[in-house]
Amino acid sequence: MTTDKVTHHKLIRKFAAIGPYLREPLSSEAEYFFDCLAVCASAKAAPEKREFWGWWLTLTTEDQQLFEFYYQLGFYDAAGQWQPQALPKKHEEEVVRTLRDFYDKLGLCMESLSLSIRPSPSLGEKHLLSAA
Repeated sequence: MTTDKVTHHKLIRKFAAIGPYLREPLSSEAEYFFDCLAVCASAKAAPEKREFWGWWLTLTTEDQQLFEFYYQLGFYDAAGQWQPQALPKKHEEEVVRTLRDFYDKLGLCMESLSLSIRPSPSLGEKHLLSAA
């Protein structure tokens, strides 16, 4: 284990290597933004106007070794904005699966850097992910 501070640039590189989840323009040294467009709501729309069901997650720096995550499930609209919404039953399983898959990868990434993550208290007790 190292006690050296993991730099923002190193975190960006590591998070980008996990897959297409990191939204670097929406991230800062204090908060990293990830999302996943898990299920297309209508493939009939033009590609630039498609809407999706999925999730978004923020990872906030608590100190040099500890991060806190908060996520929401919902709808990514044609304007490119996330809207918290209840998922249609038929898409729940796929959206949750992609969130858990991402979280497993994020946990391994954080572990490799000797960093810890925990759920935001605002998620309450019944959230889908555990502390890593």
